[in-house]
Amino acid sequence: MKMYRREALKKISSSAIMGSTYLAIPTVFTACENNTSKAKENEGLKKVATNSLFFSISLAQWSLHRSIFGDSLEKLGWEGFGKMLKENPDALYQGKIDPIDFPTVARERFGLGAIELVNTFYFSKAEDSAYLASFKQRCDDADVSVQLIMCDAEGNLGDTDQVARIQAVENHYKWVDAAKYLGCHSIRVNAAGHGTAEEVKDAAVDGLGRLAEYGKQAGIAIIVENHGGYSSNGAWLSDVIKNVGGDFCGTLPDFGNFCIRRGADGCEEAYDRYQGVSELMPYAKGVSAKTHDFDAEGNETSTDYKKMLSIVKDAGFTGYIGVEYEGGRLSEEEGIRATIKLLESLGSSI
Repeated sequence: MKMYRREALKKISSSAIMGSTYLAIPTVFTACENNTSKAKENEGLKKVATNSLFFSISLAQWSLHRSIFGDSLEKLGWEGFGKMLKENPDALYQGKIDPIDFPTVARERFGLGAIELVNTFYFSKAEDSAYLASFKQRCDDADVSVQLIMCDAEGNLGDTDQVARIQAVENHYKWVDAAKYLGCHSIRVNAAGHGTAEEVKDAAVDGLGRLAEYGKQAGIAIIVENHGGYSSNGAWLSDVIKNVGGDFCGTLPDFGNFCIRRGADGCEEAYDRYQGVSELMPYAKGVSAKTHDFDAEGNETSTDYKKMLSIVKDAGFTGYIGVEYEGGRLSEEEGIRATIKLLESLGSSI
């Protein structure tokens, strides 16, 4: 462990060459090194997952968005955040964790050997070969694999304006290329658009089909998450994927993203999450375990995880389920650990 830590610290120092200004992550490694019992606990969890679960566990990077962004999102709001993302994305990373250190954090803090990236944490880096090489080396050093890249803010693949839709398709090419370099199996995209359900469906079939052709050449699948709007209607999204066809377009069912329409007081139209996951699982190339809060027994308060994992298992899925904690009561680390524990306890008994 000490030799590994020295190597990690050495690499953090060298990251300054690429403009990294983050200094807090070494304290994370120190804490991990000193907490022997936590390290043993993580190793034990890893062994349980390997030996008795029907799936493997990965860590979705959004679970640590507060630790990476700091309070930049809160200060700017979504509109200001989106503007800054286009103009100066690196200025948004005001938290204690540098995105380049995510592989080491996943391994050292949580004992996980697989991660799911979010492109907004690397928005200026998709075509930065030196940065990608350094990130890949971090993954290799930590023995961590990158499963997929979740892509946002690159345009709507279901845009009913053909020019805008094709531009959105082309905007995703660089992420396909980055995913191939990092050894991913997929990029996650959005099938969003404005118009009637039928109009957006036709546009999404076209946009996803075009991008899937590019992905096929690279061996990277294009997968769609239920992520609001029409895509949170399981029947609608499964029909879109069915119409695209082929092995390089699929889904990333999320246990919690089934709000079709939001209003001032929250979700005004929701789709049944269990039905939605059931409809999306035949096309799933990954699964997202969304959590927000837990009761005294460790159960997620808004989703029946035993029922949901049974749906996943019955579909014959044996791939990675990504931990995506979004709650506010527990810290990000506590929420991630609670989600892992829930997946472990139920996944080994279903």
